[in-house]
Amino acid sequence: DKSLTWKDGETGGALMFGWPRQKDTLSLNHQGDGRPWVTLQSLAAIPLKEPFSAGFKIQRSVTAVERREGNRWSRGDVMRVRLDLESQADMTWVVVRDPIPAGASLLGSGLGRDSQILTAGEKKVGWVWPAFEERTQESFRAYYRFVPKGKWALEYTLRLNNPGEFQLPETRVEAMYAPEMFAEAPNSGVTVQP
Repeated sequence: DKSLTWKDGETGGALMFGWPRQKDTLSLNHQGDGRPWVTLQSLAAIPLKEPFSAGFKIQRSVTAVERREGNRWSRGDVMRVRLDLESQADMTWVVVRDPIPAGASLLGSGLGRDSQILTAGEKKVGWVWPAFEERTQESFRAYYRFVPKGKWALEYTLRLNNPGEFQLPETRVEAMYAPEMFAEAPNSGVTVQP
């Protein structure tokens, strides 16, 4: 049993419960004046095994731009990632986040040692144009002020700099101010040979 006096703070309050070991029932009881409301949210660290869509759809594909060996990735190879996206409604401030393998370099920033030739084939499809693109050491992010209902696609290019086996978190698209509108797609691991 837990209790909360909601009148003590401007934001009401919050209670956290651990997951029960077996199926259980949650009962709420209000005593006193006022008419408070309850927002119930469940959080669980469950690995994503198949794509999930709630207002958006996302599909990721990878092609080789430069590859030393035809059937495997090697250090120094360049790959292009294409994200095919779909919004099921007009949305404002949408962000797309796609992880990259550790040590890889995102091309197209215009900084030294960047190749305009390798990024020349990148395509953007649809009536959507990013307000900002962020190229970090961990992911590619694109921010959109407005996304109309329908399909769009974006591509980016990266160079694999480190050998190893890399596990990638999910690719995600979401409406920043309506976080219930999102999609996630699991990514398979990337093996880079020396």
